This record gives sequence, structure tokens and C-alpha cells, in this order.
Amino acid sequence: MLAALALGACDKSPEPAQTHEAVASGSDVAPLDRNLDPAQIARGLAVYKQHCVECHGVAGTGLPGDWRVRDAEGKYPPPPLDDSAHVWHHPTTVLLEAIRDGSPQGEGNMPAWKGRLSEQEMQDVVAYIKSLWSDQVYRLWLKMEQQSREF
Repeated sequence: MLAALALGACDKSPEPAQTHEAVASGSDVAPLDRNLDPAQIARGLAVYKQHCVECHGVAGTGLPGDWRVRDAEGKYPPPPLDDSAHVWHHPTTVLLEAIRDGSPQGEGNMPAWKGRLSEQEMQDVVAYIKSLWSDQVYRLWLKMEQQSREF
């Protein structure tokens, strides 16, 4: 699971527009209260700007090129972290694990941040990333997150 998150190996993930249609059938969807702490998001943004933006792009939009195609070294480029990729397919524990441990050996270039960022900073970054997702995608993620806690 970590490999899929850190590397963008989920090439068959639905496009955000398809996902949104599956969740929202129109204006009957109530606004979503994400229960995210604005101070934590702000701290996460600061950490993101300092350590993540170079590879994952401004506001998690990624860099030019296809994040699903291995480079000349056989590694996956960093995926976008917004709705346009697959990061939201993973529960919080997996997101934190990817930050903490980096890319699995030989799969990507993400460094391990354990020992370089505090656990709180990693959690703040994850909160910031979650704030980038649309309500429709966040709803899907929330269902998946709740199901992951049942196992």
C-alpha cells in the first residue's frame, strides 16, 4: 500500500470528475464539515512549502509530466497530492507511513522524513493535504478511512 501512495502506481484511479459524479448527484449534497483544525492546516502548509513543494508542486498540483510513468531510472515521479491523483485513496496511517518512511526501495525518490520532521509536523502536513481535496473526494476518503478503522 505504501508503494502505491508514495509512487503513484495507481494508474487506474478514477478521474476526479468521475469520482465527483459518483458521490454527488447535484445540489442535494450537504456542505461537509471536515473537522480539520485551521491552525494545524496552516502549520502543515508551512512545512509543505519548506519540504514538499519542490517535488509535489504548489498546492499539491504536481509537476509537469505523467506521475504514473516510470522515469529513465525506473522510478515513479512524485504524484500530485490534490484530487488529480490517488493520494486520497489511502487512510491517514498510510499517508503518515509514506512521509515517515519515504518511497520503498527503488520505487521512487521520496526521502524518509523520520528524524527530520517531528511526528506533529508530519501530521500537520497530512492535515494540509486533506484540505486540498474537494468535498466530493473528501467524502469518499472519509468512507474509506472509516472502513480502514474497522479492520
